[in-house]
Amino acid sequence: MRLIIAGFGTVGQGFAEALSKRADMLSSSYGGVKIVAAFDSKSYAADKNGLDPIALVKRKTDTGSVGADKMKDGIDVLNSVEYDILVEASPTNIQTGGDGLRYIEHALRHGKDVITVNKGPLALKFKELKKLADRKKAMIRFEGTVGGAMPIINLCCEDLKGEKVRSIRGIFNGTCNFILGRMDNGLPFEQALKEAQYMGYAESDPSYDIEGIDTACKVVILANSVFKRNVRFSDVSITGIASVNAEAIALAADQDMVIRLIGEVSDTVLEVSPRLIPKGHPLSISGTLNTAQIIADMAGPITISGKGAGRIETASAILSDLIAVMEKRR
Repeated sequence: MRLIIAGFGTVGQGFAEALSKRADMLSSSYGGVKIVAAFDSKSYAADKNGLDPIALVKRKTDTGSVGADKMKDGIDVLNSVEYDILVEASPTNIQTGGDGLRYIEHALRHGKDVITVNKGPLALKFKELKKLADRKKAMIRFEGTVGGAMPIINLCCEDLKGEKVRSIRGIFNGTCNFILGRMDNGLPFEQALKEAQYMGYAESDPSYDIEGIDTACKVVILANSVFKRNVRFSDVSITGIASVNAEAIALAADQDMVIRLIGEVSDTVLEVSPRLIPKGHPLSISGTLNTAQIIADMAGPITISGKGAGRIETASAILSDLIAVMEKRR
């Protein structure tokens, strides 16, 4: 199976490392996987015979570029070498879908399977991309877009296929959860945010997380994939955590509750907002883990948890999608 990796930041590098770790298994079970091209915003590398994934990571670490050839447009790279699957891991752009949307559309139009961890294209054009994939008899998989290593999409769409999933409520942003957890311990919002930034959990501009935008993108993807709705990012009711203050935290504690940023989705609900959660409830956890509670008609409540971000954690989600594609193609 021939892969192109579009976007060679933290997640792209993690996936390359995962391919190296699982090379023997992929070879014995599926005949092997090779990276025939990889590119970032500055450069690209391509070889129809396959590129060494660890050498790609080393070059990126040492030089800041994945290849020696200067990058013009990723579409040119996609057109330059024969491949079977596009692994799309470029930065998220929630306004336009960014280059990631162009790469995904181009690959699908040419009948190539796509695995993406990029939330922007799916939050804006999920239905259109799914229709394009179906028309071209291609697959598009996106487990890593929601919850990182927490296997929620494939669980709901495949393992729970016989169930009627009634609703999903969850903590889908570890940055917000870390901040709120620290506020439970008496830290003011601004100090908790600075601590999250210092520890690398929050960006220097944290608005994407604390305003609920990241969680809203994930809620849209769940609504369209699990509940078969046709919604976009603009359809989500969003309230972030910037207005949560020490007084609100104290009032919640007096009621034996905590405040958590919850994304909720069902056939009729599409919302992101701070919610009061009873202490001891699965969604009352602190720290950076993502946690979701799935309510199914026969199985009842199912709770899952996992790391919602990270180099190798998100790479594990891409790897699971890759194996699923190879199983179906075989």
